Amino acid sequence: MSERAATPQPPYYAVIFTSQRTEGDNGYGSMAEKMVELAFKQKGFLGVESARDQNLGITVSYWDSLEAIKNWKENAVHKLAQEKGKTEWYKKYSVRISKVEKAYTFEM
Repeated sequence: MSERAATPQPPYYAVIFTSQRTEGDNGYGSMAEKMVELAFKQKGFLGVESARDQNLGITVSYWDSLEAIKNWKENAVHKLAQEKGKTEWYKKYSVRISKVEKAYTFEM
């Protein structure tokens, strides 16, 4: 997945998730797809962008408020995925939450 999120004019919030995976898929791919589908149904979700190579994955999800981010973290199905991440899918990960104050793009 390397979709481009259609975000509104700032301000909004970005959750930056960087990770190192364990070996093998172990159901990760299908769960990742389910999480994106579920996030799109979550109030306040604006979109997601993601990239991964053999060593590093970066997923940035965009939200309209800190409350929306908190509600997503507490979503029951997302909580199950978080636990599987800790026990099966990730060697390590970091989460950073930022407020986007300014944004611009270039396209050729």
